[in-house]
Amino acid sequence: MALFKKNEDKEEQEPQYYTSLINTPAYNYKVYYMSMIEKIIVTLLAIIVGAAIGYLFYGGIGKDEYGNATNVTHIMNAITCGIGAFVAIKIAIPARINSCKKKQQEKIKIQFRDMLEDLTTSVGSGKNVPDAFRSVYNDLKMQYEDGALILNELEIIITGMQNNIDIEVLLEDFGKRSGNDDILSFANVFKVSYRKGGNIADVLRNTSNIIGDKMEIASDIETVITGSKNELNIMMVMPVGLIGMIKYMSADFASNFTTPVGIMSTTIGIVLFIVAYYTGKAVMEIKM
Repeated sequence: MALFKKNEDKEEQEPQYYTSLINTPAYNYKVYYMSMIEKIIVTLLAIIVGAAIGYLFYGGIGKDEYGNATNVTHIMNAITCGIGAFVAIKIAIPARINSCKKKQQEKIKIQFRDMLEDLTTSVGSGKNVPDAFRSVYNDLKMQYEDGALILNELEIIITGMQNNIDIEVLLEDFGKRSGNDDILSFANVFKVSYRKGGNIADVLRNTSNIIGDKMEIASDIETVITGSKNELNIMMVMPVGLIGMIKYMSADFASNFTTPVGIMSTTIGIVLFIVAYYTGKAVMEIKM
């Protein structure tokens, strides 16, 4: 029987929390659901930014020959602002979710490495595995504040052991919930080694070294491409700034953007910049 069961109120989607057999909430790092307040704030910001950009690029369509706004102009302004806000919402919410999910997965990965280092030291000093986990929990309580992700996981593991649940089952479930291949691989290796009399100290040491090396390489790569990422973000902001400057400084030249040719050129330019942005983002998304 699986250690964790899905909450009944979220059968159609993966829940943020699972309920354990020891009635302890266990966090699911593979998903992230925004709170209502967070969703409202992100939505409002997206509406403001999207509507402003939509108006900036397509505002003023349908003016008469003297440059005065007509009913068509007001209708088109409302439509463009609405479309801009809608598109911004569709982009902003998934982007926020993905960003928060990556941050929490990165956080648990770093904390898991710290746990492994302490666990390796405890096992190497002669403690058995259950006592080593208890010792690590006490050590990490001094390093992290209450409610830290790894402390919650250690509480589940220790409580599970006290209730005669196999430690390898607890670690395997942690690995599955973490969404991290390194944690899951460690759990699988630990499961085989622990029951078959393998050298747990070596398993812990090797896993800790591998994860540490991978994180160091990832950090070096991130440092190298940070400049390129900043340049990519600046390049995406530049069209907005340039169009804004042009329309503010020269109303006569800005009127060219409301002609059929101007609208078509603006649309093509936006599409090209979006394609370039996602292409650049995909190139610089290096997975370890």
